[in-house]
Amino acid sequence: MLQENQTDTTQISVENIMLAQQKLKEVVIRTPLMENINFSEKYGANILLKREDLQVVRSYKIRGAFNKISSLSKEKLAKGIVCASAGNHAQGVALACQKMGIDGKIFMPSPTPNQKVKQVKMFGKSNIEVILTGDTFDDSYKEALDYCKNNDKTFIHPFDDPKVIEGQGTVGLEILQDSKEKIDYLLLPIGGGGLASGVASVFRNLSPQTKIIGVEPEGAPAMKASIEEGEIKELPEIDKFVDGAAVRKVGDLTFQICKEKLDKVITVPEGKVCSTILKLYNEEAIVVEPAGALTIAALDLLKETLKGKQVVCVVSGSNNDITRTEEIKERSMLYEGLKHYFIIRFAQRAGALREFLIEVLGANDDITHFEYSKKNNREKGPALVGIEVKKRKDFAGLIERMEAKNIKYEYLNERQDLFQYLI
Repeated sequence: MLQENQTDTTQISVENIMLAQQKLKEVVIRTPLMENINFSEKYGANILLKREDLQVVRSYKIRGAFNKISSLSKEKLAKGIVCASAGNHAQGVALACQKMGIDGKIFMPSPTPNQKVKQVKMFGKSNIEVILTGDTFDDSYKEALDYCKNNDKTFIHPFDDPKVIEGQGTVGLEILQDSKEKIDYLLLPIGGGGLASGVASVFRNLSPQTKIIGVEPEGAPAMKASIEEGEIKELPEIDKFVDGAAVRKVGDLTFQICKEKLDKVITVPEGKVCSTILKLYNEEAIVVEPAGALTIAALDLLKETLKGKQVVCVVSGSNNDITRTEEIKERSMLYEGLKHYFIIRFAQRAGALREFLIEVLGANDDITHFEYSKKNNREKGPALVGIEVKKRKDFAGLIERMEAKNIKYEYLNERQDLFQYLI
């Protein structure tokens, strides 16, 4: 018998996931499982990408949303459904409402980019209403639950629901059906845990020899922390950059499943994710959102164990906002050690800045940010300076020259309390 704080994970069966696959045939694209030559050569393995970024709503979320909504009774469908989301789940729910001809209300945070709101409305057409409310996802989530309670409507959870998990699990069935060889490693992105729970449930039954690795952003390791503690942990703060996988708290059901079925959960720095996004775009012509790059970014962390193996990475989505490009570049350069910020206290005399430019900066160093306000009553004036170097190793030379010239500086890259205002 289950204890009070446990959840029955046996309700996620391969049989139910197979039924979901039949139900989804007319709605979802069977996305390709594609060998990537460049990554395969780099890691000495056969690297396959499951391209859910090519899905009709550009993420796997339509699978779980449609499977859940189509399982509701006619009475519940007639009353309409509700969800809360800042992006991909909203698009999946919107398309499901449009396909089934039912009404849906989608609660989204007020700061949601207009591009995302337009996408949701495009997929849902006249069947959905977008309600912008609250400053964060948690705010809109609470509003959505209150609305359901007061109006007797059904809430479609983004991940912690058996039918949603079964829908996401169809990704796993497709991988196994399309793979020509046995799969040694499977890398899955984790946010709330719906995709990982569904796919892991398939693999544990049909491919038990496969090592299943969950991947979370370093700034939001909700599942990793919970598994390590043996209970669900709500993170007090998270880095929201990898928005498709940044949650403060995972689900009750998804926690139990991931704890039982994943071999390991690892985290990837957000800067590494950004470098991977740019690499995929520049070298592979693949556009992904931050969450969609998680599993590929994790390959570097596992490269010694992957040699000679058959490896599948799930690319979860491509709903990237073009306005984030500069932030992605910035985070990438910081992670790669190519961009550095300082507060430099220049002597307030003529020629001090010119000496810095000529005698301190290297031949390939470039000032990309400079803020300075002269204070006539002080001997030294502080300036905020951003410097870009050509190679990571050039940073050491820059510091040596600054110290040789007795320049007073404070290095900001390691000061997270101040650094958050720069990117």
